[in-house]
Formats: sequence, structure tokens, C-alpha cells
Amino acid sequence: MDWTIPKFPLDTLSDEGLDWLTDHGSWLTRAVSRHVADWIDALTSALVAVPPWILIGAAALATWKVGGRRVGLLTLFGLLFLWNLRLWQATVETLVLVVLATAAALVIGIPVGIWFALSRRAWRIFSPVLDMMQTLPSFVYLIPALPFFGLGAVSACFATIVFSVPPVIRLTALGIRNVPAELVEASDAFGGSSAQKLFKVQLPLALPTIMAGVNQTMMLALSMVVIAAMIGAGGLGRVVWQSIQRLEAGAGFEAGIGIVILAVILDRATQALAARARPHGTA
Repeated sequence: MDWTIPKFPLDTLSDEGLDWLTDHGSWLTRAVSRHVADWIDALTSALVAVPPWILIGAAALATWKVGGRRVGLLTLFGLLFLWNLRLWQATVETLVLVVLATAAALVIGIPVGIWFALSRRAWRIFSPVLDMMQTLPSFVYLIPALPFFGLGAVSACFATIVFSVPPVIRLTALGIRNVPAELVEASDAFGGSSAQKLFKVQLPLALPTIMAGVNQTMMLALSMVVIAAMIGAGGLGRVVWQSIQRLEAGAGFEAGIGIVILAVILDRATQALAARARPHGTA
């Protein structure tokens, strides 16, 4: 007797759900898309209009102040090298997308992480969702972005936000939960309100862990922006994608080195910020 278990129609349900969301929500996403596209274009145009040596000098000074001489020199010579490779326009486009996506992810992720830290029920309910988001292949995030926002940088930006937000949620919640109970109890004993306890005790002590989440979010945003070149995003990822299509190994290698340089600069700068946020006397 030959019989099989019917297949659960996950693909059909997903298609129908996406179609319903597109039909009923595309008016909103298209309006948002136009505004975000304007912001991306305006910021990119403004930065490109500034002479590169001015931006490079400003970035080197800023990272020197934050992370010391080594990080400042790394930024200076790394960006000068990208300028020399004629990749400055692509570098600026990549930076704009990474910064905007990271900022949006932090605006969403930090409050959600605070909520998860203060509500164990919310953490138990949504923790599996974060697990799923962090294990899905990055390419999957590009699929739902296209029907809502179309091809281009806006889809890349929103896919990047969704892809990169879980680490800052997790580490914000972890940092607040790891604040010593004695300090929380002392705040309660002195009559501190919930807001005072959060903003004067828990968040300051959790800041190094939150900054580690910022670092991870920025690195994931950079990796996703590069992958999103397949749906029309610009920047260094587009150079890599075009070099693959044209079998231009040299151009692809140059853009790949550019991505590595940018990743190292951003990583060292955010790590330095995390170190500065660490309370004195802690390891």
C-alpha cells in the first residue's frame, strides 16, 4: 500500500501572505520608499560633493580621537588607498547605506532590547523569532524587500535593517539583565523610580554590552549591503557583482579589498567606542 503524508503548503501560504501584504500595504511602502530614496541620494550627493581629502582627514581625526593613533592612521591610509583605487564614489555609497541602516536598526533594536530585558514573557515569546532571523540565509531577506520597495538602494536598506537588528536586541537585553542585582536593589531601596533605575543604573552599566551589539549590527549591515548589490544597491558590492558578471577578477579583487578595509575601520572604531563606554576598573 503506497501512501504519503501531504506536504505542508508553507510555500503557498508564504506567497499568499506576501501577496496580501503587498496588495494592502504597498501604498505605504512606496511612499516610504520615495522619501528614503531622497535621503539616500541627498546624503550621497552631499558627501561626494566634498573633496575626498577633506572627508578622509575628518574621518581620520575622528577615529584618532575615539580609538587612538593606530585607528586614526588605519583610517587615513585605508581611505587614501580606496581613493587611489578610484573607488571613492562606491565607498561613499556603501558608507551611506551602512550608516543609515545601522542607525535605523539601533532606533528599533535598543528599545525592543530594553523591553525584552524588563519583560521575561516578551523574551520567551520573541526569542525564537530572533533565533530564526539570525539563522536564515542573508539572501532570503532580499526576497520580501522587492515587492514592497522595488529594485534599488531602498530595498537594500530595509533588508539590511531587518537582517542586522537581532544582535543589538539580544545584547541590549543581555547587558541590562547582567547588571548586578545588588545595584538594582539599592536603587529600589533609595526610592528610585523605574525610569531612574533604567536610565541611571541599568543602561549606563549595560552600555559596553550594548556597544558590542552596535559593533555586530554594523558589521552585519556592511555584509548585507554588499550582498544587496544583487537587487540594485550601489557601492562596493555593485563593483563586486559587476566584476563577477563580466569575469573581471582584478576589479573584483580591488572592490573586495575595499570592503575589507572599510570593515576593519568600522570594526576598530566601534570597538574603541565600546572600550570607552566600559566603566573604569573593569576588564
